[in-house]
Amino acid sequence: MPLRPGRILKNYKRPWTRVSKSKPRKSYVVGVPQPHIHTFEMGDKNGVFDSVAYLTPKADVSIRDNALESARIVAQSFLEKKLGPTGYYLKVLVYPHGVIREHRIATGAGADRFSQGMRHNFGKPVGIMAMVSKGQHIFMLRFNKASLQIVKDALKRAGSKIRMGQGIEIAE
Repeated sequence: MPLRPGRILKNYKRPWTRVSKSKPRKSYVVGVPQPHIHTFEMGDKNGVFDSVAYLTPKADVSIRDNALESARIVAQSFLEKKLGPTGYYLKVLVYPHGVIREHRIATGAGADRFSQGMRHNFGKPVGIMAMVSKGQHIFMLRFNKASLQIVKDALKRAGSKIRMGQGIEIAE
């Protein structure tokens, strides 16, 4: 089954999770998939750079793990092509902890026998996401001042992979 569109999870809230004090094992969400993003730091980790740029959302947003991974790939490949492997340091600052759950309803002939309605409607885990609040940093990019325009382009490309209004903050 293909991935559902990102607009479905645009205003996704943290789902209710059972908390049991007498049986703590019942509190865990079972079957959470692994994140698609594995690399969080790229470029020259020990390099000396004189400027820092951040990618921040302009509103509260939930970002899927595969959207974070595609944004990271776009930014890294652009920076590596323009600045080389030692001309920058890029770090992903958010981790996808939120569990996306779906309660699929059966359709077709005889579906009323299989579907349980709203009984046990917690859903099954289908993915994970990072819940990012307004102004929270998503990417941090260290660079030298001479490459400011390249860095802005790289962060703009990364922001286009994430469904949000984006802002680029530059600090020295």
